[in-house]
This record gives sequence, C-alpha cells and structure tokens, in this order.
Amino acid sequence: MDTDVLIVGAGPAGLALAVDLARHGVRALLVERSAGLFPGSRGKGIQPRTLEVFDDLGVLDAIRAAGGPYPVGMIWRDGERVGEHAMFDADETGPGGEEAPYAEPWMVPQWRTQEILLARLTELGGEVAFGRELTGIAQDADGVTAEFTSGAPVRARYAVAADGGRSTVRRTLGIGMTGETVDPDPVLVADVRITGLDRDHWHVFPPDADAGFLAICPLAGTEDFQVAAGLPSSAGPVDLSLPALRALIAARSHLDAAEVTEVRWASDFRPRAALADRFREGRIFLVGDAAHVHSPAGGQGLNTSVQDAYNLGWKLAAVLRGAAPESLLATYEEERLPVAADMLGLSTRIHRGEARRGTATRQLGLGYRGSSLAVETRPDLPPDALRAGDRAPDGVRGGLRLFDAFRGPHWTLLTVGTTPKATLPGTRPIHIPPYGAYGDGVFLIRPDGYVAWAGPTAEGAAAYAAGVGVRSWGMPASA
Repeated sequence: MDTDVLIVGAGPAGLALAVDLARHGVRALLVERSAGLFPGSRGKGIQPRTLEVFDDLGVLDAIRAAGGPYPVGMIWRDGERVGEHAMFDADETGPGGEEAPYAEPWMVPQWRTQEILLARLTELGGEVAFGRELTGIAQDADGVTAEFTSGAPVRARYAVAADGGRSTVRRTLGIGMTGETVDPDPVLVADVRITGLDRDHWHVFPPDADAGFLAICPLAGTEDFQVAAGLPSSAGPVDLSLPALRALIAARSHLDAAEVTEVRWASDFRPRAALADRFREGRIFLVGDAAHVHSPAGGQGLNTSVQDAYNLGWKLAAVLRGAAPESLLATYEEERLPVAADMLGLSTRIHRGEARRGTATRQLGLGYRGSSLAVETRPDLPPDALRAGDRAPDGVRGGLRLFDAFRGPHWTLLTVGTTPKATLPGTRPIHIPPYGAYGDGVFLIRPDGYVAWAGPTAEGAAAYAAGVGVRSWGMPASA
C-alpha cells in the first residue's frame, strides 16, 4: 500500500480529516486537482460546535485570530439606513455558559480556514499533493486503487471522497444524489474591495421591482467584502468581471461604480439541496459536499462537512491500528447521514424564510442518541438529562477544564460525583466533583467528544469498551 487513507479533495472536510488522521499517526495522502487551495470566501461562518472541533484539532486560536463576530445587519432603501437586525437569533434554549464556551458563530473566510488547516497539517508532518486530478477509482477486498491525469496510481487501504458537490469519486461509484432546487434563480457571490461602506454592518439592499436582492458583508480579518446578489433565471451566462460587478452594485445600491475597486474572486451558483443515497461504498467514504449539498443560508454546509470528517477520522484510525473491528466503520453512515439530512432541511427552510438562524444552526444540540454506539445504562433519568449519544459538555470542576482533558485522539473515562474514580485500559481517567450538566455517574467519552456509554458506576464499561476496541487503543500523546 502507498498509504493507509487516500483523501480526494483539499477543501475544509478533506483538510480536517487529514489533520485528524495525522494526529492519530495514520498515513494519509491528501490530493487536490487544483494547483492550490480554494481562493474564495464562500463558507464563511464557523458555528459553535465546529469551533469546539477546531479546539480539539489544535487550530482554534488561529481561527479566532483570523476572524471576528458576525456584524449587525443594516437595511438600506433609497440610499438611507432604515433599520438594523441581528443576523442570528439569541440562543435562549441551547447549552450555554461553561457548558458551551463558544456560544456564537465566528466569521472566517473559507480560504483562510483552509490555510489554517493546511498549516496545522504541515505542522503534523502531512502535506497536500496539488495538481493531482482523479480520473478513476476501483476497489477490491484489500484496498483501493486511484488513477490520475498525471503521476503513478495510488494504492490505499481506504479512500475518502471530499471532492465537492460534483464529486468525481461519487459519480464513479454510481452513488446517486436525491435533492431539489431551493431557488430557481442563480446567485452571484464575490469577494471585492469597496470604499464608501462601513465595516461594522452587513449591508442589505432589499429587492424591488427592477432588481433582485444585494447583500454586502465585511469579511472579518480582511479588507474584503463578500457580495451576494440574486440574478434572474433568464440572465444567461453570468458576467463576473469588474465592470459587470460595478454596474450591478451601482444599480442596486447608493454606491458609485467607481467605489468598487477590485474583484478578488467571483462565482455563481443555483441554490439546491441534495443528499447522497449512501455515504459509503465498500472501502470508500463520502464526506462534505460529496455527500450533501446545502443552500448557503444559515451557514451549515462547511460545518456539517468538517463534522463528517471529525466523526470518520477516529473510526478509521481505530480500525487501521487494529484497535477496533471493521464493523465500527458502518457507524459513520449510521450517524452522519441523518444529521446531514436534518441540516439540509434546516438550510432550505432558512433560505425560504420559513425558519430563522438560531439555536439549531449552532449545531450544539446535534448528537447520536439513536446510534448503535450509544449505550445508556443509568435508570430513571429525567427528560432533560444528558444521555449517551449526546455532545459531552465543557465545564470546570475541581480545577480541571473538561475540554482540556478531552482534547486529543483518545477516549476519556469521566467519573462525576461521589462514585470512586473509575479506570479502564486505553482511556484517560478523570474524576470531578458533582456537576449538573452530567449528573452523577461514569461516562465514557469518545475521541470526537460525544458520550459513548454512561452508567451509575463503571460496571459494564469494560464490556462496552471491548466491543469497540478501547482496551487496545492505547494512549498516544496528543499532538
């Protein structure tokens, strides 16, 4: 084998997976058909749950430094400011405080997020092979063989398609996508330099009888603005040149054409929602846009994609190192396909004005209670109790921050309350005083920060651990 895992596509999902595998010590080859990273801002919203993932992957400080909070929306009409509105509703029902330290979305242009992930991958000894365009992929009982327009074929034990909504891998495998057009009209999106607008607001110019909507958002951490504009479905080929963008912005706002000074990146698309019929074919897995395509409304696409990778990474590592049976890999589709379907529905409702950006978009409430990996043995729990399958909350008890204890590619055995501290080979055992976010008991926390098993005592934890290979996992040092 040339590598253990071949990852096709160096977008957010592919890069996040490569980082996760690298810190587990897994050999992975990440290939990208383009000559460099994606240059645009497209997926600019990092939701709170993804900030927690980035904390674990070791890139949170860089992400925080590179971006900023979402600005307040400013509505304009006829050159006058007519009102402000929050882009996200206040979260009054989801976890907060010490349980969820990153409560609000954070804005970082996609190109910058990818640069940060690539820098982390390089730090861990990985790299991206740019200019490697996949032409074919096949598999047998032992591995996967991929062929490219140039260079030698690559042989890997597993492969992961992270190559976007038009995924070559997915199409080669014959995996269909079921979906719908969210909006028949195309949308133009561009990163531009503009004078004459403040950078404290997301400027919104509502549509009128003569023109569609226009929104101009300052991109935190840069000098750019992201422009989004609706276009008529009869518009034909979209002109993405500087003169065309100047004319569009001048026609729909009070800005003069000359105040648009530069176009740094531009694209157009038709909003749609689509879900792959399955997320796995033998030794090949789909993550990110290769598995689900979202409307950008609500900022769910990039976040769902990164969390696909976060779910799959530790499972591939466990199987490859012989710590877990190959059946563990079946839980990737079991857990992630329903989540992706839910997030697709949410994105579509937000796009159509049927839902607001609020608690659900933060993704802190997502979990895997119905998964075969979630085993809850505590009796008579109240309806609002934390359960196996839920996201493991943060907090500080006994001088220990839980996210600090969880951080790294390991399992954690958490004892809460007066129960004697439990131990289990292959886990990091910790004990904290009573904490209402958990309730008293023993909790086995997965490497991706979800409660796998919970009980009033440690009885039964060892049997569960044997089934998923925790005893053979060992305790690699956190990278």
